[in-house]
Amino acid sequence: MIQTYRHGTSVVHRMPAGAKLTVLAALALTLSAVPHGVMSITLALLAVGVLYLLARLPVRILGTEIWRLRWLVLVLGTALWIFVSPLTAWINTGRVVALLLAASLLTITTPMEQLVAVLHRLLVPLRRYGVNPDAVAMTMSLALTMIPVVASFASDVRDAHRARGIRIDARGVVPLLVRTLRHADDVGDALAARGLT
Repeated sequence: MIQTYRHGTSVVHRMPAGAKLTVLAALALTLSAVPHGVMSITLALLAVGVLYLLARLPVRILGTEIWRLRWLVLVLGTALWIFVSPLTAWINTGRVVALLLAASLLTITTPMEQLVAVLHRLLVPLRRYGVNPDAVAMTMSLALTMIPVVASFASDVRDAHRARGIRIDARGVVPLLVRTLRHADDVGDALAARGLT
């Protein structure tokens, strides 16, 4: 499992993992359930950027995270722009970008063990209903860490295409899927070796 945590002493780093998860959940609920306009989405994106600054992370880290999302922004934004409207493209793409940047900030400023521990504590009461807290917490932590992993795979595939002078098109999805599935197999083997499957 790739660890994206960067040590720091900022107020964001010192914030309890449970509080950070609560903020992320509230942000996800607000972005998805509440109607938004251009201004509110712009403010949400700015607020996430301010959180990166509060975490005292170099600006290049925020730039890297945004750069990793470029294909998502391009595909989603262009599709919505063409088939719906520029306003819808900005609002819906902005929602997704703000949420993904916030999720990345969570993994950058919080050790994965703390996140898993909080998720485990939250799920323990559900054990009586047949929920396995260990399995669910591990699944959630793997999902969180896979975001930057798959993004880096996409970047590598694009760089390989560019180095060979190949135009990037839909065929680039195939090597990305192969690398992602191979990584998933490796993670599965590592979990099985530790008796976690």
